[in-house]
Amino acid sequence: MSEETGVFVSNFIDHVRDRFQFPERVYVFDTTLRDGEQMPGVCYTLEEKLAIARQLDKLGVDVIEAGFPVNSEEEAEAVAKIAAERLDAKICGLARCVKVDIDVCLKCDVDRVHIFIGTSDIHLKWKLKMSEEKALQRAVEHVEYVKCHGVECEFSCEDATRTPLERLVKFYTAVESAGADVINVPDTVGCIEPTAMEYLISRLREHVSIPISVHCHNDMGLATANTLAGVKAGASQVHVTVNGLGERAGNASLEQVITTLEALYKVKTGVRLELLTETSRLVERFSMIKMPPNYPVVGDNAFAHEAGIHVHGVLERAACYEPLSPELVGQRRRIVMGKHTGKHAVSNFIRALFKVNEQQLQTIVDRVKELSAKKKKITEDDVIAIAQEVLGMLSKEKRAVNLSEIVVVTGNKITPTASVQLEVGEERKIAAGMGVGPVDAASNAIQRALGEELALMNYKLEAISGGTNALASVEVVVEDPKGNVAKGVAVSGDIVMASVSAIIEAINHLYLKRALKVGRG
Repeated sequence: MSEETGVFVSNFIDHVRDRFQFPERVYVFDTTLRDGEQMPGVCYTLEEKLAIARQLDKLGVDVIEAGFPVNSEEEAEAVAKIAAERLDAKICGLARCVKVDIDVCLKCDVDRVHIFIGTSDIHLKWKLKMSEEKALQRAVEHVEYVKCHGVECEFSCEDATRTPLERLVKFYTAVESAGADVINVPDTVGCIEPTAMEYLISRLREHVSIPISVHCHNDMGLATANTLAGVKAGASQVHVTVNGLGERAGNASLEQVITTLEALYKVKTGVRLELLTETSRLVERFSMIKMPPNYPVVGDNAFAHEAGIHVHGVLERAACYEPLSPELVGQRRRIVMGKHTGKHAVSNFIRALFKVNEQQLQTIVDRVKELSAKKKKITEDDVIAIAQEVLGMLSKEKRAVNLSEIVVVTGNKITPTASVQLEVGEERKIAAGMGVGPVDAASNAIQRALGEELALMNYKLEAISGGTNALASVEVVVEDPKGNVAKGVAVSGDIVMASVSAIIEAINHLYLKRALKVGRG
């Protein structure tokens, strides 16, 4: 354990670390923009791809696989635009062993071309309808074609983990002789397990001298473990995606792989760990794939504690129930209030944020206990809201933002438009906005009036009575660019007004949390 580094991992790792063939440094090949975007439902705009690429570069990854350029003109344009950014990370384009694929990559001015061809029996017979000898000839021919254009070449035997070892050795040694710079071993359908991956990479290292990379899918939930097993055997590059996005069950998680390598195994990657959560949030927002709260390292609950005995231990010494300091990965510690939480935790949390007397504190604690009987989980937002109400901080006079007036226009052939008047402190601010619907237009108008961009992370609408005049309950969660999150709830017979009121309430909670210096809730 190390108080200085903020890493409190098992002592037993020291007893086994020397058994492995760790490289001095592991290079990080991020494929969020290529394999990650192949996840069903994920589609990035050009601006979002550029923002993700810049963030990955800031994070410190070594290679960004920007896309599969031959797929479409839009994909090629995105890869070219990312390459034109001249980032520190190398920009890579994916290509089949087809010259036109490679030519499009080269036209995008990438630093590396990643080519692949299927080598398993099932791929050769059913997908390629090609003999092993023909596939090997094409692999060598196209590695040479990439290299004659003066860029790096990475070669993959697609479905490598279902390919006979002798065939893998034949392909990888042949492409090494042809000039390949890196060979990659894809577990294309996520069907290997860690001991077998360690064995496979160890055997390949007996035959090739160029760097070996691993690319693991998560079909059996083993992508991170398999990736680490490959590194234990000497693989010096890992293919990962932010938040583990990818086809089917996804790819190896960048956050999990890198944190484990750095914190548990003391293997350097060049990644700035403190930016992991920031990067995860950015991709979460653009991909619109919400991370489970219990997602390791960057999930909302990764450093959250509820059980009374745990909370007491954490408040005395965080390492009692944490393997890492949350700040190490850009996170923060949260005490979640609920039926398992004692009065000590509520008191500790409230007194750190508000000046309260004993009577006010007891009222807040009683309200929290009352709410905990009705909800499965009480967040810090809920406790803060209760405290604000008890302390009279939510009155109109004390709110940072109040809605004076809103006009929304929508129709069959009319682009939804909204204009708002807000009272922000002593100022009156007026703005208009358009959107895909009336709520979106109102949200955009509010953001323009405030002069800041806020992401609507969650929008939940429920009817709480029957009929066409039913009351609607709207719950929204907003997030600012720094990752601060707040929730707002409102009820009205008008869905648009309920939505606007909820957004205004969320913004007021957000502004108060900023003043209290409370982060993501």
